[in-house]
Amino acid sequence: MEAVLAKYENQINAFSEFLEDLPDVDEPVWILGARYDLKTKKSELLSDVRSRLWFTYRKKFSPIGGTGPSSDAGWGCMLRCGQMILAQALVCRHLGRDWRWDPEKRQPKEYHRILHCFLDKKDSCYSIHQMAQMGVGEGKSVGEWYGPNTVAQVLKKLALFDDWNTLAVYVSMDNTVVIEDIKKQCKQPGRESRSRAGPCGRGEVPASGQSCSETPHLRSQRPLDWRPLLLVIPLRMGINSINPVYIQAFKECFKMPQSCGVLGGKPNLAYYFIGFIDDELIYLDPHTTQQAVDTESGSAVDDQSYHCQRTPHRMKITSLDPSVALVRAQTTSFLRGFFCKSEEDFDSWCDLVQQELLKKRNLRMFELVEKHPSHWPPFVPPTKPEVQTTGAEFIESPDKLFESEEEFEILNV
Repeated sequence: MEAVLAKYENQINAFSEFLEDLPDVDEPVWILGARYDLKTKKSELLSDVRSRLWFTYRKKFSPIGGTGPSSDAGWGCMLRCGQMILAQALVCRHLGRDWRWDPEKRQPKEYHRILHCFLDKKDSCYSIHQMAQMGVGEGKSVGEWYGPNTVAQVLKKLALFDDWNTLAVYVSMDNTVVIEDIKKQCKQPGRESRSRAGPCGRGEVPASGQSCSETPHLRSQRPLDWRPLLLVIPLRMGINSINPVYIQAFKECFKMPQSCGVLGGKPNLAYYFIGFIDDELIYLDPHTTQQAVDTESGSAVDDQSYHCQRTPHRMKITSLDPSVALVRAQTTSFLRGFFCKSEEDFDSWCDLVQQELLKKRNLRMFELVEKHPSHWPPFVPPTKPEVQTTGAEFIESPDKLFESEEEFEILNV
């Protein structure tokens, strides 16, 4: 088994080689909406890349489903990339885009809460266990490689059980982003009122005769909040290779402050792209097998292995394998993510898309429309199901991690 796992491990290089290895060009480096001049901002660039949460293959975790695999080496790379794009959204949501990881300093409590969401254990809400088992409902077997679209659907479903982050995960259809549908999904009754609804909200016990679900007239009186949005757009950008007309728009998206990166790959070879320099993409590679980290609930995580302290990989955009991110046979596809913390942030993203992508490019990567297309089925925002049928187990919520010494409660729904 060790020999098999070693097959997928990469040569570990000193991270300092990254700056020396970058091409000697005058073009700036763009990392998830941040611009760096190599001649004056090298250390800042280094800190930014190192601060991204890096999820890789792990081994010797508890068997998935009790009797399944105890390592995801060879099949879990796309799931790990999905974890990375989601983790970037959570970092922006709780810590801000300007937050930087420093191994010599104590990290905020929210940082460790985020890491706990991704630990390789069945009661972490975005663990490899939860993602693999939720994928069963998408037609995938545990231990089977997932395509990017499947990962997007899995993240959308798991987010419904996450009461701490309260993310709205919207996955676009047919290369079309519908503004009306996103605002419908992201606006919800005020959480402040919900916290007083009794046991369902872990607040005060409801008045006699009142259930945890408030009556319609009370719900209608509550203000609407904006749930932070992770917008996921599956992109098809070619048949047998990437169509060159898409390349500039593909790069422009990395300049947007809402950018959460791109995931894509083919079986056993998925990557998380975080930026570009000139005509090269910069990405984090999950194909390194590390020991699973065992941490008690509510405690700080030994986080050294969750930050890439080695040379980030680069590849020419034009030399991407034609089968990268195969969703449909012979179609070159990616999954691009954006995070909008507020409605104003989303409106700003819409303006950027209109100005930089739709008006300036002859061939569009995706469409942005105001209203729900009349020929589509009605849009129904996803809700937490009453009965779980995929075989996955769910934690109650990560919001209690640092409020109690007790282990997470698992919902057997």
